[in-house]
Amino acid sequence: MRASFLFGEVLTGLRRNITMTIAMILTTAISLGLFGGGLLVVQMANKTQQIFLDRVEVQIFLTDDISTSDPQCTSDICASLRSDLESTPSVVSVQYLNRDDAVADATERVFRDQPELASLVSPDSFPASFKVKLSDPERFGVIEDQFGLRPGVQSVLNQRDLVDRLFSVLAGVRNAAFAVAVVQAIAAVLLIANMVQIAAFTRRTEVGIMRLVGATRWYTQLPFLLEAVVASLIGAALAIAGLFTAKVGFVDSVLGDLYQANILARITTSDVLLVSPVLLVVGVGMATVTSYVTLRLYVRH
Repeated sequence: MRASFLFGEVLTGLRRNITMTIAMILTTAISLGLFGGGLLVVQMANKTQQIFLDRVEVQIFLTDDISTSDPQCTSDICASLRSDLESTPSVVSVQYLNRDDAVADATERVFRDQPELASLVSPDSFPASFKVKLSDPERFGVIEDQFGLRPGVQSVLNQRDLVDRLFSVLAGVRNAAFAVAVVQAIAAVLLIANMVQIAAFTRRTEVGIMRLVGATRWYTQLPFLLEAVVASLIGAALAIAGLFTAKVGFVDSVLGDLYQANILARITTSDVLLVSPVLLVVGVGMATVTSYVTLRLYVRH
């Protein structure tokens, strides 16, 4: 098949059904854009989770009698707990906080921007505790099992639980983006099928003549398939451009403070570039499969 003929047929088909073509391009762009956004959220969540896991600590709160009478952790119970913690596998460091240390720590982390509230905090509000840094956050269960019921221990707090709650929210955002993308993808598939059927019906006379003079079925149907592929490529390109635009014009400014505080991992240009080929492949694949199935089922020439 001559390339010039094929190119001309594709352009003719796209122009002839211009409104359908535009609708398909926009629907494909929206569905792929949402799908790409979901992939970026997954990447951000994975990198952010690693940031938090690197900070995760287990905090072992001590009973009131030790908190009150042993500020230097010199009693047998407190010293034994500290020694056993330091010798536990996967424990990187152990820090003892007496009540005054706990107040200073809470003031720094929680009430840094609220000095009027910090002045109301007293040492009696906080128990003494051990802050335990683990090389493997999954070892929390071992710490709780070994030390949760030891004399002098009031409770064990695992910050991993807080991290998991944060990422359940991110997972909800990702799932919502994917759900909307699926709905849009279904709409795009239906538009592709309609576009192919309308294009074939519009050119049924010329296709019939070509078949009469010996053209193969593949020869006559390839332009219709390529029309859908070209439209999907344009839609994928718009989706990729939209992701870059959203990153630079919206996401970076809205999440800038969280990026600076290292609370959320940054969505980088490399992340968008990594997602872009996936969107192109998905878009072309969706158009190719839908067009081929439509041509085989509904177009008899």
